[in-house]
Order: sequence, then C-alpha cells, then structure tokens
Amino acid sequence: MEPITAIQLKNIPALREVPLEQLQWMISESTEQLVPEGELLFKAGDPVITTIIVISGKVRISATINGHYREIVELNDDNITGWLPFSRVKNAMGNGICIKDTRVLICPADKLKAHIEQHYELTEALVHIMTSRVRETTSSQQQNEKMMALGKLSAGLAHELNNPVAAITRSSEGLFENVMHIPAIFKEMAALCLSQEETTAIVDHLRLWWENKPEKPPGGLELSDKTVVIDDWLAGKNIFRQEIAEILAEYNIDSSALEKFSAHFAPNHLEIIFNWIHGALEANRMVCDLRLAAKRIADLVGAVKRYTYMDQEPDKQFIDIHSGIRNTLTMLDYRFRKGNVEIVENYDDTLPKIKALPGELNQVWTNLVDNALDAMEAGNKGRLEIATTKDRQCVHVTITDNGPGIPEDIQSRIFEPFFTTKDMGKGTGLGLDVVAQIVQRHRGSVKQTSVPGKTIFTISFPIENN
Repeated sequence: MEPITAIQLKNIPALREVPLEQLQWMISESTEQLVPEGELLFKAGDPVITTIIVISGKVRISATINGHYREIVELNDDNITGWLPFSRVKNAMGNGICIKDTRVLICPADKLKAHIEQHYELTEALVHIMTSRVRETTSSQQQNEKMMALGKLSAGLAHELNNPVAAITRSSEGLFENVMHIPAIFKEMAALCLSQEETTAIVDHLRLWWENKPEKPPGGLELSDKTVVIDDWLAGKNIFRQEIAEILAEYNIDSSALEKFSAHFAPNHLEIIFNWIHGALEANRMVCDLRLAAKRIADLVGAVKRYTYMDQEPDKQFIDIHSGIRNTLTMLDYRFRKGNVEIVENYDDTLPKIKALPGELNQVWTNLVDNALDAMEAGNKGRLEIATTKDRQCVHVTITDNGPGIPEDIQSRIFEPFFTTKDMGKGTGLGLDVVAQIVQRHRGSVKQTSVPGKTIFTISFPIENN
C-alpha cells in the first residue's frame, strides 16, 4: 500500500488551501490505520483526542436515541472528523463502524494544539470544518428538538382524544342498538291503545326527567343503593329488568316519583311502558354523552389552533400572555395527570398586553414547563406554580417547580447550546438555548435561581408604550 502523501491530502477539498509543508508535517505526526469492514473506528463515549481523515472507505456513525437506533452521519472519502480547533466536544456521540475496509490518517489533538500558531492555514481549514459541523449539527439538533417536542404534544393529544373518541364509539353503537329496538317497542306501545291523558303523562314525565338529568349522576355505593331500591319497587310491579332500575337511578328518579307516574296507568301496562321509558332515557343519555365527547374534541382542536395560532398573521401582535400559558397547559395536561403534578396558577389580571410573536412565546412556555415536568419525574408529588406580575417597565412570568434543583456547578451553563443534564437521547441541549434566543428577540430577559426543592425561571418582557 502506497504511503499517504501531502499532495494526496491537498486534493481533499477542505485542505486545498493548506501549504504542502504543513500537510507533510501533519502526516509526520500522524499514524495510518486500515480498519476492516465491520470493525469500530471509535465507540460512543470515547474521548475525542485525535483528528481523523478518511482517506478511503466508509464509516457510519450511529447512536441509540430514545431506545431507537438512529444513523447520525456517514463519512466517506476525504471526510474529516474527531477533534477540531475550538470545538467543545469531549466524547464521541455515537459508534463509528466501518461498513467497508477503511483507511484513515489519525493525528493526535495535542500535536495540533501545540502548533496552532505555526500552521495558520491548516488551523484555518480545520476551523472551517468545525464551523460547518456546528452549523449542520445545530440544524439537525434543532429539528430533533422540534420533533421531540412535537412527539410529546402528539402523545398527550392522542391520549386526550382517545377518551372522547371511545365515548363516541360506545354511545353511537349503543344508540344504533337502541334504534333497532324501536319498531318492536312501538308495536307493543300501540297495542296498549293508551288514552290521550296517559300519552300526555308519559311525554310530560319524560321531558321532566330529561331536563332534570343530573350533570354528574350518582356513582359508586350511592348509585348501587338507589338501584336496589328502584329494582325492589319494579319487582313489586312485576317488572324484572335491572337495566331499567339502573337508568332510573342514574337519572336520580326515586320510588315516590315512580309511584306517582305509575298511578296514571293500568298495572298490566306498566312493564311495556317502562320498557319504552328505558329506551327513551337510554337514548337521551347516549346523545348527551355524544354531545359532551364532541365538545371535548372541539375544545381540544380549539386549544391546538390557539396554541399554534393557526389562521393568524405570523407577525408580532399585542397578546394576552395568560392565553398562551393556558393553551400550553391544556396541551400538556396529560403529562400533569400522568406525573401526578399539581398545577397552581397565580395571574395578575391587570397585566397589560405585550407585543410578541405568540407562537414563539408558546415555545418558551412549552420548553420551560416540559423541563420542569422532567425534573419532577423522580418525586412522588410534583408542584408547578406559574405566576405573573408587572412593574412600570416589564411584565414578569415566573415558573417554579419543586424538583431536585439544578446543581450549582452547572447553573451557569444551562443556557449553552447542546448542554443538557438529561440522559443520552432524552434531550438535545437546545431547549433552554431556544428559550433564551426567543426571549432576546422580544427584547426580554430570562433568569433562573435554583436550590434543592425549588427552581425558579423568571421571564421578563418590556411593556410597549404604543
């Protein structure tokens, strides 16, 4: 195998402007390695202490993120990876596996660091590679951050939609079955040849019971006790259908009301009449359930539209800051219930409107609340408080959680891009960086204080005079 030459390196686009003598120096300080197909060039977590030039071959860098295998990038001929000047990367993010026999040139980072000033063009070329890598990584990480946030919101929304959708399915199936029984019950009712007075009594009582249906029917032991009493009363009238007793108890109709109602009819007609009453009350209950479920879905869709500010101009506008916070809490409600987290809201209702991009502010609230929920996962009972206040110059939003707190030695770094305290794959390190950027674009500020059991983020925005 021919040795690697300076001319060969100079043909690499990223090193084209580097003088041959500097490239020759780099070769003299480096080692050449041939890595067989299927072998690891490096593994996740390895310290990044060398600069690696892929002379020929192919290296696939991959990592397990959120429990899923994910390809990060592929390195081909002439690609450069590893340590680069001024990079803050300390450890490899993933495994670098050779998917074909790969020839690499490996230069120790300490050699390059020691000769930065002597080899200006080489350093400049490597810095250009580093800035390109940061730009590409940032774009990728920002996309991952958005997808992770979207995934959390989607999971919560899917869970919230599941209940009303299940209720609609259940009620529509029950209503269909109810409708299928109408012809038979109608035939039985017609055969009774009821008088006008009897028909009026049925209609009037049905309307009364529909109108007075409790918003929250009795439950548990109370419902069971009422059902037993009504079932006994029905048995005394030779009616033996427990489902009739159950629906009457659910409508909170007691035996005295039933006694007054039954007095209008001949005893041998009561079973057929109560079968009809049962069907009518069941149908009304299922229609009420359908309306509630449909309203819940409409409310959720409305919350999503308000959260994303659909149908509105994507320009700054004067907004009620509380509306965005409440919409964000609605979107994350599932996580609050899942994590057994209490939410306390203390808002200043006299707060003036601020000029802002509402969709961007919702990103701020989402990231901060989501971080707080993550921090409180380890606790048995979380508590999140959101408060708003104002002074002459600014409106202030404070978000306080009772999680374990942020260690003092890293508090100064939490707004740095890519810095995260979360486990591998659970965070990109861009959430708070995005918060800081958005707040700065709105001429505001974000501050944090943290001790064990209490972390406070304070976001301030200037009050517009116009």
